[in-house]
Amino acid sequence: MPKKTQAAFKPKYQTMHQIDVPQSRNGKHRRIVTAVLGDVAELAAGEALKVPLKDLEDTKENVRAALSRESKKRKLTIATAADEEFLYVWRAGN
Repeated sequence: MPKKTQAAFKPKYQTMHQIDVPQSRNGKHRRIVTAVLGDVAELAAGEALKVPLKDLEDTKENVRAALSRESKKRKLTIATAADEEFLYVWRAGN
């Protein structure tokens, strides 16, 4: 009985070279986090940003978590507070 030959592999999805795969993560909070942390870095001592919650495009809890993660990467110590309309962000330990 003849041996079965293995059919050529045909992937279901498009392939590419691994070297061409993007290595950075662009999460859904990237725009707001980049803008807020850029502004916070320029604040004078005793100043805070007042960001309208309607501008966040997600819950304040999720944005706070994203701010926390990114600020730790940047070694920028921040603090946050919120009320019904605004998220406040400032540099902590000035």
